[in-house]
Amino acid sequence: MARCALLCNDARIHHDAAGNWTLTGDPTEGALMTLAHKAGMEPSGAAPQWPRVDAIPFESERQYMVTLNHDHGGRHLLFLKGAPERVFSLCKTQSGGTAIDRDYWEAAVTRAAQAGERVLALAQAHWTENRQDIEVSDIAPRFELLGLVGIIDPPREEAIAAVAECHSAGVRVKMVTGDHAITAAAIGSQLGLVSGRTLTGDAIENLDDSALREHALTTDIFARATPEHKLRLITALQSQGHLVAMTGDGVNDAPALKAADIGVAMGQKGTDAAREASDLVLTDDNFATIASAIREGRVVYDNIKKSLMHMLPTNGGEAGVILLAIFAGLPLPVTAGQILWVNTVTSVTLALALAFEPAERGVMTLAPRPPGEPLITQALGLRILFVIVLMVAATFAIFNWELQRGSSLETARTAAVNMIVVCELFYLFNVRHFTAHAFRLETLRGNPAVLLVSGILIVLQLAFTYTAPMHHLFKSVALDIHSWAAILSLGLLLFLCVEAEKTFLRIARIDRL
Repeated sequence: MARCALLCNDARIHHDAAGNWTLTGDPTEGALMTLAHKAGMEPSGAAPQWPRVDAIPFESERQYMVTLNHDHGGRHLLFLKGAPERVFSLCKTQSGGTAIDRDYWEAAVTRAAQAGERVLALAQAHWTENRQDIEVSDIAPRFELLGLVGIIDPPREEAIAAVAECHSAGVRVKMVTGDHAITAAAIGSQLGLVSGRTLTGDAIENLDDSALREHALTTDIFARATPEHKLRLITALQSQGHLVAMTGDGVNDAPALKAADIGVAMGQKGTDAAREASDLVLTDDNFATIASAIREGRVVYDNIKKSLMHMLPTNGGEAGVILLAIFAGLPLPVTAGQILWVNTVTSVTLALALAFEPAERGVMTLAPRPPGEPLITQALGLRILFVIVLMVAATFAIFNWELQRGSSLETARTAAVNMIVVCELFYLFNVRHFTAHAFRLETLRGNPAVLLVSGILIVLQLAFTYTAPMHHLFKSVALDIHSWAAILSLGLLLFLCVEAEKTFLRIARIDRL
């Protein structure tokens, strides 16, 4: 068995520069190579003694690998490893020369698989053909079964937690493996994949596309699956409007990785073909990284929406002030140069702060957004219009109030400019959360960038209002305490109105815009 595990193998284990064991090749073959080492079978001795002449590489369709080796004395041996049921069908006898007892061996496979072990069968046969090349058709039942090897690769704790996190986020996780159905079910149970039954590759072959679409939704574990089965499963899920992310590492996984909406290749053990066919590469080969990527993607998407939720109504409010004044035949509350100032200072301050927003509470407990949902939803569109109305009303209110109390046009315009900026500043604290209220310390402390840019903006506006160069450039003038009291009161009123709208959304159970 040790010799078969060593010679019917393409992996290598060796010491690196630091003296640690390093694997080159497939992890399953690495486990068999380790078994051979522990049994005292060294490649430096066995490989030259039994050099390889030819091989039939492992393919998921065949489910076995065969090598042809010779002993320098004219004797040739075939070494075979693969899925137990496939190896059993190629064996006449078992170790000792007696006829193979399939019931005994299948019971052993079941016991090991129920413990979550991947089971491989090892066998050998004497090669009596005159030629030294082998074909699949040549290896009719002639092998002697040497035994079974159980390989355990328990799920990482972080993988189990990641699967649970994906489930809470409304992301279905499905395991598609070439392992035995019982092994797949045992590992799936440890991972928390318990819905539906385990579907084997043979069952998939017998399902038409309509039936497969139904099973693809209700089944989470697929065993003895080939790359073609993976491709059919992806197509079945996509045909029902689902976005599919597929992970893989082998050359045969490349078509499925390409067909998936998001192909995810393994960066460490993945082949070049898999990496080139994928959209993302996991440098640590860790499933938990996928859950982290989903979380990060949601945060980025939310922050993009928050930026739009801030920029569109504030720019719309500025435009609305100008348009309303023109159509109503009123004096312009702000000049073109003053509007340019507002856009410049708010773009380099407030617009940047939302890029640093942390994740919303419960971001991984929300269902995924529908694939066809627009970036500007109906709820978000209504929020934008609501804030535009509030900004236009507040700006005209302060402008007219200044004129009515006898202030100059320059004073009224200076107050209007500051009113627009204060509205944008107060609204920034509203949009830090879609519908959650802002009456908490986290609103001030959750994103230090918000406080930083707010401080910068306040300094710039004070310079706009009270320094002589700004007075010359923008025709602004100094404001008294009464003007500031009115401006801050209207800014606070806008803040409270938006918070009231959030309360209505929470009552209506709308948790995101």
